Amino acid sequence: MSGQRSGELPAAASPTTATPADTGAGSLQPGSHAGGRKARRLLRQTLTGYGFAAPYLVLFVVFLAGPIIASLVISFTDFSLGAVADFSAAKFVGLGNYEDLLSDQRFHTSALNTAYFVVVGVPLTMALGLAAAVGLNSKVAKLRTLFRVGYYTPVVTSIVAIAVVWRYVLDVDYGLLNSALHAVGLPTADWLGTPALAMPAIIVIAAWRNLGFAMVIFLAGLQGIPTETLEAARIDGAGRWQELRHVTLPLLRPTMAFVAVVTSAGYLQLFEEPFVMTGGGPLDRTVSVAMLMWEQGFKFFNLGYAGAIAYVLFIAIVVLTVIQLRLFRSAT
Repeated sequence: MSGQRSGELPAAASPTTATPADTGAGSLQPGSHAGGRKARRLLRQTLTGYGFAAPYLVLFVVFLAGPIIASLVISFTDFSLGAVADFSAAKFVGLGNYEDLLSDQRFHTSALNTAYFVVVGVPLTMALGLAAAVGLNSKVAKLRTLFRVGYYTPVVTSIVAIAVVWRYVLDVDYGLLNSALHAVGLPTADWLGTPALAMPAIIVIAAWRNLGFAMVIFLAGLQGIPTETLEAARIDGAGRWQELRHVTLPLLRPTMAFVAVVTSAGYLQLFEEPFVMTGGGPLDRTVSVAMLMWEQGFKFFNLGYAGAIAYVLFIAIVVLTVIQLRLFRSAT
């Protein structure tokens, strides 16, 4: 103690010496509390969001995602009406249902009918929709609002109601079309009872019904084309046809891709028109893949086979969509 002055404190007891409590845990407490509050607030916001989305998520899982997954599982079984009461009665058959499709002549017929409907109906619908859009986009067109409503009304009208009306219009004995043809001395025809005429008649009806949707989309695309581009083409001496071919159509390729994909996906699921108007006849000339799927599932209760048809149709829609997007992308 001789080397230490009186009144001085040891270094360990000096008030200015930092202690672990001063430098460590004490300095982190405010930040840790702030981080905890932020985490709790974020969790509360997340739970609130899921709470608002819960009704839709429940409906999506119960009525959409659940049946989709169930139909995929069922397509690998011989699930039928007897298995509804006892699921264990359904036997796993692997790819048996898909192999049966390869040898099912009626499935081949329905696939060809559906392909014919898509190959002819989609270009016809797009051409009519584009023609209507170009006409309504013209500055000289009068009563444009009235025509837009008229063209679009069939789109929002029930397909079944339209099919019933057209079935009476095309009736061989009392139909309005045959009556008009007979009045002017032209030959009449059994439009829905002749194998060579039934599918073309349905294609025309489908194109008439859906051209309003294509018209609205094309009209939006036409109105999005800069007027400066069109005026420059006119100054260079381009006529109406040259302007449409070399300026308008190239700029409408993204719009055309959208219309083609949506229309094709809808036409591949053809069901209501042949179901109401022809019942798939005559001679299975109008039976579609979707109609065959309905027959197998809800008429004969071969639910496993119907599930296989549904997924083949789904794959066809996906493949066609990819092909169309690639074609329009390569042409852009």
